[in-house]
Amino acid sequence: METPYPKPINTAQTRLGFVGIGVMGSAMASRLLAAGYSLTVYARDASKAIPLQSQGAQLADSPASLAQQSDVVFTMLGHPPDVRQIVLGPNGLLSGLNPGGVLVDTTSSHPGLAREIYSAAREKNCWSVDSPVSGGDIGARDGKLAILAGGDSGVVEWLTPLYNVMGKATYVGAPGCGMSCKIANQMIVAANMVGLSEGLVFAERAGLDKRQWMAAVRGGSAGSMVMELFGGRMVDRDFKPGGYAEYMVKDLGMGVDVVEEKDERVASLPGAALNKQLFEVMVASGDGKLGGQGIITSIERMSGRPASG
Repeated sequence: METPYPKPINTAQTRLGFVGIGVMGSAMASRLLAAGYSLTVYARDASKAIPLQSQGAQLADSPASLAQQSDVVFTMLGHPPDVRQIVLGPNGLLSGLNPGGVLVDTTSSHPGLAREIYSAAREKNCWSVDSPVSGGDIGARDGKLAILAGGDSGVVEWLTPLYNVMGKATYVGAPGCGMSCKIANQMIVAANMVGLSEGLVFAERAGLDKRQWMAAVRGGSAGSMVMELFGGRMVDRDFKPGGYAEYMVKDLGMGVDVVEEKDERVASLPGAALNKQLFEVMVASGDGKLGGQGIITSIERMSGRPASG
């Protein structure tokens, strides 16, 4: 039985779809399966779906087919052009979604595209919510993501049972506001990652033990969620991605490089612009597929020699 908005969500009847089952998406989809929901996934490389299929997920052969079988469809993709193609393109999600169906884009994407998708969804009597997330792969695995939801407030409230499986959702405003919130979030995350990297490099050069240094400062103003999530990884040289460094360039660029639309909401962002350049150096060095915590390698190179593990 179909249960699209506004029928209450429940594990027995609400059918979910998920497109984008990489590091973040697979962890989020796994939690939805573990909570008892019926889930259909789509992946261009079907082999990536095998772990989720072992948990009971079904595999669709196209985005449109997935949407036809789903009441709520989540996307977690790489870049705005990917979102446009998967959602609005030929044989895309919106072409198959039934009236009352809801698209939930958790990608860090462009606010203008989120508004465009919302308008296209409403023309089909469907709904769209832009819900980018923060918390990395650990937050996705543990169900502790910060979920930044923009769109219709009633639809966001309706989605609460699903959001609660993955983390905590906060309604931040009209369509596109979720994406704007995530861009601002990334400015802070990038600044914290760069600052933490510089602090670790300086501490080592000064003869301090890096773990002891973090233990000393984490309870003061220097402490942050970035330090908790990534400080140990930096020290251990663990650069496995929760989110790729190249995605940080993309996210910061959506705030700094305003070229896709003229908007009076543009702000001067000198710190974000500088941090974007630092992450671009990391990508240019061939490290774009490392996690963002790998920015410490760029700081080390600028310091003249790599720090020890």
